[in-house]
Amino acid sequence: MVTNIPGPKSIELLARKTAAVSAGIGAALPIFVVAGGGGVLVDADGNSLIDLGSGIAVTNVGNAAPTVVAKVREQVGAFTHTCFMVTPYELYVDVCERLNALTPGDFEKRTALFNSGAEAVENAVKIARHATRRTAVVAFEHAYHGRTNLTMAMTSKNMPYKDGFGPFAPEIYRVAPSYPLRDGRDGPEAAAHAIRRIDREIGPDNVAALIIEPIAGEGGFIVPAPGFLAALSQFCTDNGIVFIADEVQTGFCRTGATFACEQEGIVPDLVTMAKGMAGGLPLAAVTGRAEMMDSVHPGGLGGTYGGNPVACAAAIGALTELAAGHLNGRAREIEAIFFDRLAPLADKYPQIGEIRGRGAMIAIELVDPATGHPDPELTANLAKYAHSQAVVMLTAGTYGNVIRFLPPLVISDELLNEGLDVLSDAFAECLD
Repeated sequence: MVTNIPGPKSIELLARKTAAVSAGIGAALPIFVVAGGGGVLVDADGNSLIDLGSGIAVTNVGNAAPTVVAKVREQVGAFTHTCFMVTPYELYVDVCERLNALTPGDFEKRTALFNSGAEAVENAVKIARHATRRTAVVAFEHAYHGRTNLTMAMTSKNMPYKDGFGPFAPEIYRVAPSYPLRDGRDGPEAAAHAIRRIDREIGPDNVAALIIEPIAGEGGFIVPAPGFLAALSQFCTDNGIVFIADEVQTGFCRTGATFACEQEGIVPDLVTMAKGMAGGLPLAAVTGRAEMMDSVHPGGLGGTYGGNPVACAAAIGALTELAAGHLNGRAREIEAIFFDRLAPLADKYPQIGEIRGRGAMIAIELVDPATGHPDPELTANLAKYAHSQAVVMLTAGTYGNVIRFLPPLVISDELLNEGLDVLSDAFAECLD
């Protein structure tokens, strides 16, 4: 640290932001970044911050991965845009071929590229409805799927994502997920509860798709009990329902597998992807069964910028880095460090209701020890202290009581432990 956080230059830039940028665009930590890489962000005042957020699980390979940078520079020098729907280019096809090979399932697949996770989810619903000729979509409590009108309807949390933005798209139905800390059900029991709701309140024959995050992201990194996702997947298969795995936050080695659904032994019909796919450039995808993806008429999918050539070049670079760096194994190493460091804190502070997650997607849920009720105030105070000590730390959860850790997969053990030292200091500052 060179200055307090934020420093004078960031404060000056924050004033410019307030004057120029919509107040609806917030900032968790009001510093302005000028460089980044290897788990470090450098701000306008010269402070070096430890990055435990990865731009919300985007920079899995780091902020300036060499292969990504090289591929982007090469492509920018060739051309930046043609619109794939007007004059195609090989990079788009290359990314689709790679995603067809990477995603679970040994059946024939197709892929379509888009710009954001929300756009991918919205198009997955379009594909499912077109393929099944049904309309209902089942989503889950605590889910986050995006900020467009349709994806807001599927997103659970009202503030800040939905408040005042309705009415929302119809034919979206929400059922309870598996939340082991709070529902006490095992996986099959939680699935049976959800399935009974679908049977009674919607009717399986009306359901086009069931969409779920294998690990809930914004909802608080909720890991379902074993068997929950498998039972839902089987229910979908038995009833002709398209099972959509929203891997926007969990994908691309984040949880210690290329996709989190692999760790549950399930094979989705459609997978939505974004975030970690392109090393920080905007790119998203839907990959799935060929017969479903090809059911849509020509022109029914697409978008002016979808699969932009520069973003596709970045994706080739990021996918190369993910494979070459053996980052699934690295994510599991990061998981071990987190659990080793967090366990003593949980023993000392009963406010830690649960430590959960997989790979480099770890969370602690904070509660009132006497009641078990969520403690968002403590959560905010811990994050505020970490920010003041130059550690980027994110919060999450439907109740605002979860601290989530999403470090780049290329972060060093030394930096990771230094960041966790600050977390330990934060607990001491707030509770001792």
